[in-house]
Amino acid sequence: MKYSESVKPISYFKAHASEVINRISENRDTMIITQNGEARVVLQDIKVFEEFQESLALLKILALGNNDYVEGRVSSLDESFSRIRASLKETP
Repeated sequence: MKYSESVKPISYFKAHASEVINRISENRDTMIITQNGEARVVLQDIKVFEEFQESLALLKILALGNNDYVEGRVSSLDESFSRIRASLKETP
C-alpha cells in the first residue's frame, strides 16, 4: 500500500464517509486523514488493527524476555521444571 495514494483531506471524508469505510473494510486498507494540510488521524480496518496490536504484544513479550536474559534473570530448563514440580506437590 502506498500511503501517498491513501491521504485524503477531512472534507473528502466528511463527504464520502460511508464509501470510505466500506472501501477500508473490504480492502483492509488504511487511510490517512489530513486537517489543514497536516496528517491528523489514521482510519484502519478493524482486523488490520487487531493484527497490529497482537504483533505489538508479541514484540513486547520478546523485548521483556530479552531484558530478563541480559540482566541474568534466567534459569535452566531443569531448574524451571524442578520448581514447577515442587509447586505442584505443594498444591492440595
